Amino acid sequence: MELLVRYLDRSNSISSVMTQDIIKEENLRDDLKYYFMSPCEKYRARRHIPWKLGVQILKIVMITTQLVLFGLNNQLVVSYKEENTMALKNLFLKDYSGVDEDDYSVAVYTQQGVYDSLFYVLDQYSQLGRLSTGPISYAEDKDGTLLPLLICKEYYKRGSVEPSDEAYDIDAQLETVCMSHDPKTANLWRTQNSSFFELDFYRLVDIKITFQLKGINLQTVRSRELPDCYSFYVTITFDNQCHSGKVKIFLDTDAQSSACRDWKISGTAQKNTHYLLLFDGFVILVCLTSAVLCTRSIVLAVRLLQRFSRFFHENYNRKVCEDDQREFLNGWYVLVIVSDLLAIIGSILKMEIQAKSLTSYDVCSIFLGTSTLMVWVGVIRYLGYFQKYNVLILTMKAAFPKVLRFCCCAGMIYLGYTFCGWIVLGPYHEKFEGLSRVAECLFSLLNGDDMFTTFAQLKDKNTLVWLFSRAYLYSFISLFIYMVLSLFIALITDAYETIKNYQRDGFPLTDLQKFLREQKDFTVVEESSQTDTRSTYSVLCCCQRVSENDDIILIS
Repeated sequence: MELLVRYLDRSNSISSVMTQDIIKEENLRDDLKYYFMSPCEKYRARRHIPWKLGVQILKIVMITTQLVLFGLNNQLVVSYKEENTMALKNLFLKDYSGVDEDDYSVAVYTQQGVYDSLFYVLDQYSQLGRLSTGPISYAEDKDGTLLPLLICKEYYKRGSVEPSDEAYDIDAQLETVCMSHDPKTANLWRTQNSSFFELDFYRLVDIKITFQLKGINLQTVRSRELPDCYSFYVTITFDNQCHSGKVKIFLDTDAQSSACRDWKISGTAQKNTHYLLLFDGFVILVCLTSAVLCTRSIVLAVRLLQRFSRFFHENYNRKVCEDDQREFLNGWYVLVIVSDLLAIIGSILKMEIQAKSLTSYDVCSIFLGTSTLMVWVGVIRYLGYFQKYNVLILTMKAAFPKVLRFCCCAGMIYLGYTFCGWIVLGPYHEKFEGLSRVAECLFSLLNGDDMFTTFAQLKDKNTLVWLFSRAYLYSFISLFIYMVLSLFIALITDAYETIKNYQRDGFPLTDLQKFLREQKDFTVVEESSQTDTRSTYSVLCCCQRVSENDDIILIS
């Protein structure tokens, strides 16, 4: 009797332990299934409101609206700077045609032409107030004193040149002499400093004229924004470094905006600025909420992975493979968090710009533009829950490793052509003058653009270079278009066909998916075959539906 009691107690304890293990396993399976559900499926399963989805939709609308508003304002600023630069070129450059030639605006070929262009700048500057049609004037310091124009000439310290005798004597040391010019005393100043303008052109390297102007961008009033005050730092350069008989004239401007010191405006511009600041603050709040929710999801995913790994090790004496681990480490959440951080930084910069405390429109536009790009790309995650909409995602993931390795090899050939084209064709062809221009030209040829123009622009003055250019261009086009580009497309096509076959015949199952299907046959994968198929399975298995529960999709 005593033995029977002991046996029954032992059986009850074993069954109790088994029951607890089964309950623990079912709870883990339910949590895993729930984790991999879509937001709508989670709501149907547990009436869990999809807060992250709602926040993402709201964030997309708000960030896109913010980007459009900032973009319209940025266009006004950029157009104002560009149009002012064009106006200054027409005001100060003699015989300016309205179109820059290569990297300079005007070129003169005679000594008298240099003097005429130089004095033309000084004369136009002296009567700027009667010439300019825009709200632009001379710059003043804090004491109200007019900031003078500064003219500097740079030349070789000593030298003599006799081309007929093929003789020269040059001291390569450069000297710089500068003088300031007051527009109120222009005629008297030129007479008193006539010796300054006696130029030895064989020694002259360049002449630089620098001055500062003030302007106000009034066009922002139309968009109900407060106008900005601008400081234009203008530099006019007479470049004679080549000593080729051609003096190039450049005009460069550096525009910096700031808040106007004394202003008064009627209407709703000031109120509109307050509304925009309030809107930007709300955008920051939404982005912070989104980042917190995504961070929370990542933490919960890591904890769930630890539970699954511990359970797998205790019950099956197996480690969770890397493919299954990547199912829990959701890269989309990282993308959303990065986009939120960029949007917050961009919104803060935008608020500083609207408050006239900052002028870096370009930096702000980069942050806002990149964050908007990432936000819209992040929407693809929710489309990935539907099998018919996730083909693009799966194809990109499956093809990316092979495409990356292929591009590394093709890039070596591309760089070789880039350096070769720059060193050989650079002096004779404007599209090959710099390394970046060569790379852009070759990329254009790779896409079939501008082929005839590239061939035709190289004149046949140098027969050897002309023959080399033909061999160079024909070989590049033949190699990259007919071979490299075709192979590149073939890699993507092969990945797409693989996706189609798996969608038709079924995806290979990982240990995680077998566990969700309540299968126990966890097969051991050989190391050699695992190495060959790991990269493919890791991206293909992530969107496989579980047959017993069609509401579950695994998305990494």
